Amino acid sequence: MVRTTRDVVLDHLRRRMRGDLEGDLRENYHPAVRLLSAEGVHHGHDGVRHLAAILRTYVQDGDYQYRQVLVDGDVGMLVWSGRCSAGDIALHDGVDTYVVRSGLLVAQTIHYSSGTIVDHPDA
Repeated sequence: MVRTTRDVVLDHLRRRMRGDLEGDLRENYHPAVRLLSAEGVHHGHDGVRHLAAILRTYVQDGDYQYRQVLVDGDVGMLVWSGRCSAGDIALHDGVDTYVVRSGLLVAQTIHYSSGTIVDHPDA
């Protein structure tokens, strides 16, 4: 039985929350996946690894909040944010879109913006 788009996206999120990038690649990503982001166009599992490494430079420990998961047919969308445990970097406006075919992610777009968190003691 082929997994649904929701099944694939939710498994992707579970594995990433556990830090299981290689398991995520093996189970959820097509070997020729196409990825589009502000970092450019990347392909395959090495492209996923490259973009994941860039994301880790902002949020090393993977403190993410997944706010919304939407699915319609073979397309999924995730709305998310992240924060470094040290508290000085935040990722805002995170939106990933996914295309799933035959139970695997075949395309993904990734968008987020980063900023420095400033605590205001008088606030």
